[in-house]
Amino acid sequence: MSNYQQLFSPWTLGGIPLRNRLAHASILTHFAKDGRTTDKLLNYLASRAEGGAGMIVTEPLAMLARVPSSNRVHAYADHTLPELSKLVAAVEAHGTRLIGQIQDPGRGRHEVGRNEAAIGASALPDDLSWTVPHVLSTAEINALIEEWASSCQRLQRAGFSGVEISAGHGHLFHQFLSSHANKRQDEFGGDLLGRTRFVIQLIERIRGVCGRPFIIGIKLPADDSIKGSIDLQEAENIARLVSACGELDYWTFAWGGHSDSLWTHLPGAEGPRAPYLPAIKRLRSVAPEIPSGALGYITDPNEAETALTDGTADIVFLGRALIADPAWGEKARLGKENEIRYCVSCNTCWRATVEGGGVACDNNPLVGQKGEAFWRPARVNESRRIVVVGAGVAGLEVAWVAATRGHSVTLVGRTDGVGGKTRVHADLPGGENLSSVYDYQYLAGQRAGVQFLFNQQASLQDILALAPDTVVLATGATMSVPDFIPPEYVSEGVITDIRQLVVDLASSTFKESGTLVLVDKDHTEMTYAAAEFLAERFERVIVVTPRDRIASDCSLINRQKIYTSLHRSGVRIITSCEPTDLDSLERGVLPVRNIFNGDIEKLDEVAAITYSTARHPNDALAKPLEAAGYKVVRVGDCFAPRSLLASTAQGLAIGCEL
Repeated sequence: MSNYQQLFSPWTLGGIPLRNRLAHASILTHFAKDGRTTDKLLNYLASRAEGGAGMIVTEPLAMLARVPSSNRVHAYADHTLPELSKLVAAVEAHGTRLIGQIQDPGRGRHEVGRNEAAIGASALPDDLSWTVPHVLSTAEINALIEEWASSCQRLQRAGFSGVEISAGHGHLFHQFLSSHANKRQDEFGGDLLGRTRFVIQLIERIRGVCGRPFIIGIKLPADDSIKGSIDLQEAENIARLVSACGELDYWTFAWGGHSDSLWTHLPGAEGPRAPYLPAIKRLRSVAPEIPSGALGYITDPNEAETALTDGTADIVFLGRALIADPAWGEKARLGKENEIRYCVSCNTCWRATVEGGGVACDNNPLVGQKGEAFWRPARVNESRRIVVVGAGVAGLEVAWVAATRGHSVTLVGRTDGVGGKTRVHADLPGGENLSSVYDYQYLAGQRAGVQFLFNQQASLQDILALAPDTVVLATGATMSVPDFIPPEYVSEGVITDIRQLVVDLASSTFKESGTLVLVDKDHTEMTYAAAEFLAERFERVIVVTPRDRIASDCSLINRQKIYTSLHRSGVRIITSCEPTDLDSLERGVLPVRNIFNGDIEKLDEVAAITYSTARHPNDALAKPLEAAGYKVVRVGDCFAPRSLLASTAQGLAIGCEL
């Protein structure tokens, strides 16, 4: 018997039998190419089905012929049927039902630039990109309804079990529902009944052409945190009108919009776990007979089970959690929770999709590979002795993978535990989930027989004593000292880099008087988590950067979170400036110069300075080891300073090559 009996109980939704109540929420992969499926996309879907999801909602499909996106699977004409059927076959082979998502961004855009093909309710700018859409006429709206309904019928013919209308997240339907974005005076605007008419008529038309059994679900807006738009009370009113059509098989609710609140649709450790469940419970009570979906920062099976047993939901939608581990469901069902690669809510997946070539994950370097759900590396024919120096995430990934392949692996760590710089980040505000990366690697290494030696600063002699065939250096990197800081200030410990400073102050409960100045030439999430931490320990914190903004190496989602957290913490941000010298530091004065016009601002009452900068590899052991005749492989920051995503991916690759 599973510990999560409700989560893994079979049931029927909209006349379609489902093997459990675990669903993969719609989330972009951008694995499609030229509107067609790819092996990577099919592998991705098949792995989540094999791994335990009873239902999968696809990323938005290109269901309109007007501007068919190349990275969405096309569904707007009959020639797309073979590709659509491949999607169905990939998941139905594992007893999973496939739901296609209907979505159009409308005026919404979060990439750089504006969308000249945008359509919308009114000639009003998108709150992020300032894109002003073409205003749809009444006739054009009716034509869109017909085209979407026709495409839904095509999905049904291809074997899809239903569709989900994405009417949240600031997309087109959300824009029609919101009085902030919809100023129309025709039948699709005006009062709330008019603003909901587009969505209601679409639901009714889909039911008219697809009949039953065919699941029709909808994701409605909850609180989008936009002034004059939709709050929870308005969301209740919308839900009441939409549910009255009587054709919905399930619904769920989404937060945020295409505005400064975009980040709220992907909550993380900056706030409480599963933060939206109480509001979802309230909203579903408008029509409790409609099955409700739980979503939003649910990563643990207990959270999912609770949502199903306390009246909040009838099905649980996981997005990021199933990117991190496609077998989340099966591992939970079998009581193997300690083998789950838990989502760390870092939103790398979102950034990789929007800014890169497709979804990727810090904690799962295998996303989209064949057999991903229950992947194990191939065993070696001849075992070798591998010594890994360094217990950060790159070294840990090499160690557990190489040991699982059959090598004899010893890992030597400088401190009393694993994680390296990621462990420091995990102790900072909003970073706690990062421990899931190295916790998984450590447990996997233990299961594979890795020998862990902690509290050892490995010397050349220490390594040679272990008689390795190959040495993997995962010894990290050190932050470069800014030019304005004399070397003796660092060697004498007067000024330390930000990592060392937060370690030094970890147990401090005393708030220092004066100002801490953080010189930021890093622009990654850890820097700002540290700034928030330091704001609790100094009277004032000022972040100074030579760039024209902070967090330029973070996704838009995370950058919004960072600005929100820093401003709420009272941190001052000075851009396009850098310190000139420390000549006045004894008087508590630090001059900073604008890099564009040379203007000087003097910061007063400066009590401390720290820096977060580009790093240089700690690879001093490489040359003597190579001179002694040993094969040396560098990984992670020791190879070249890199992100968590790049570190786990490289660690996996090297572990498979050794």
